[in-house]
Amino acid sequence: MKYLYIILISFFSITLNAQDIFEASRNGNVQELKKLIDSDNEVLNKANSKGFTPLILATYNNQPEALDYLINEGANVNAQDFSGNSALMGVCFKGYTKIAEKLIEHKAEVNQQNFNGATALIYASTFGHEELVTLLLQNNADKKIKDSRGNTAMSHAVMQGNNQISALLK
Repeated sequence: MKYLYIILISFFSITLNAQDIFEASRNGNVQELKKLIDSDNEVLNKANSKGFTPLILATYNNQPEALDYLINEGANVNAQDFSGNSALMGVCFKGYTKIAEKLIEHKAEVNQQNFNGATALIYASTFGHEELVTLLLQNNADKKIKDSRGNTAMSHAVMQGNNQISALLK
């Protein structure tokens, strides 16, 4: 009975730490991140119910200090959520150039594809983030990659009527 109690306490502790780390990542609470990771390093790359890791949540919520801390602790910059989206894809969707620069500096894969074949360049092109398109191209993003519908970043820029991005992709 004593062992069952210890197992249950351990399980609930790990579950609570995992939930807490997602909240701390969203809010950019580096002190809380440090406390949680110091107490259980396994939460560093743990995914929530949508497949979001602490690093993905920090980047999606534009939390550069949390991103720096998580990277320095060894978080996987190329982790994918349950749709196959990486942190870099998410920030290219949202338009967070500074976060994208940090991810690329730490070896984020610029040509990684999600489960629909989309890349960070396709997202940046689709949502009109010219500065991100330029950054990705400077870091060897492949303009020829097609998503599952056969569209390239150029196709998406044209569909959106974004002439500046279309010109960059020519």
